[in-house]
Amino acid sequence: MSVAKHVEITASSSKSFEDAIRQGIKKTAKSVDSVEGAWVKEQKVVVSGDDVTEYRVTMKVTFIVK
Repeated sequence: MSVAKHVEITASSSKSFEDAIRQGIKKTAKSVDSVEGAWVKEQKVVVSGDDVTEYRVTMKVTFIVK
């Protein structure tokens, strides 16, 4: 029997939403073992003038409890 748990994180990138997701997963995987997946709950951009300067995602990252 497996038991899974999730943590909610927010990650950001100056490149793209996809990069923010990848960076968030990488950083979370350094803290917890057995990351299984993630659900992107929210996406947001930061705008300065007329340019998008930052992409942010809030996601729930699921991992298996040992």
